[in-house]
Amino acid sequence: MNRRNFLSLGSASAAIALLPAAKVKAASAHTPCSQLSELPAPPSPETTKRLFPGFVAGTVQTSGASINVLKGGEGPPLLLIHGHLETHVTWHKIAADLARNYSVIIPDLRGYGDSSKPDGGERQVNYSFRAMAQDQVETMRHFGYDRFFVAGHDRGARVAHRLCLDHPDNVLKVCLMDIAPTLTMYRDTNKDFATRYVWWFLQIQPFPMPEHIIGNDPEYYLKEHLAVQGKTPGAVTPEAMAEYLRCYCCTGTIHAACEDYRAAADIDLEMDEADDKAGRKVSAPLLALWGGKGVVGHLWDVLATWRAKAASVSGRALDCGHLLPEEQPAEVLAELQGFFRG
Repeated sequence: MNRRNFLSLGSASAAIALLPAAKVKAASAHTPCSQLSELPAPPSPETTKRLFPGFVAGTVQTSGASINVLKGGEGPPLLLIHGHLETHVTWHKIAADLARNYSVIIPDLRGYGDSSKPDGGERQVNYSFRAMAQDQVETMRHFGYDRFFVAGHDRGARVAHRLCLDHPDNVLKVCLMDIAPTLTMYRDTNKDFATRYVWWFLQIQPFPMPEHIIGNDPEYYLKEHLAVQGKTPGAVTPEAMAEYLRCYCCTGTIHAACEDYRAAADIDLEMDEADDKAGRKVSAPLLALWGGKGVVGHLWDVLATWRAKAASVSGRALDCGHLLPEEQPAEVLAELQGFFRG
């Protein structure tokens, strides 16, 4: 089936019926899923200059994808990896400050933002955290960096976890934001977690059902998702939200995001289980940060989950929800500077 047309299946009324009554009128007013473009509209250079002063945008061709990336600053190399629904823009509040002391590389994950959206392949292997981690190594190598610091949020933190396991010699230190290990979270799934993280279970369903449901009103899905995850009103600025909407509200990104989640519930778990069986752990010093008002810290002892997976772990909760770099940028900045400098 052609991806360009996959969201034209069925009637929008089925998905709208799933929404609360108060949302139906608003949902009906949005662009029908069959009319979504396949790819995001081109980015605005002016927006990049405003959000990331001093950074230069470019594209790196890896062995599996075309990666949109920003580079700025001077000093030791630091890779920042964003999470689900968002793009590299999630780092805009702290990037310029970090660039005073680091050479900062900020990509869009494959499938997200303005990076390419390759076919998922068998068992969605091309959206496995292994494939996305390989993109990061090749992107950093493109800029001449073989060893570097890494900070990842949400899906980006899961990519960073896999990066540490598959490429231990490349990672100096790693900061993982608001996650527990993927295998741990799926093994511990209960009603509370399934209710709060519904997208973990919607987006792993076979194509095209989740794509069709999300595609009927992707703006509502994205905004509601971020509103539920974040606990600091206004933390996502209007300009950042506009960028998230530009990049997410198209069939290519919606499908890629679902392929990411399908891989995480299948082939990624197999890789994690193999690492556990072999006794492989993260060897780089690991800083875990999480939102004290969020789901992960409420349902898991975050430090304990990572001490089972890594040799050296420190960290703490911040006074916010899930969106740490946007809800608590000053604290995140201070934590990263202290950790990577120490």
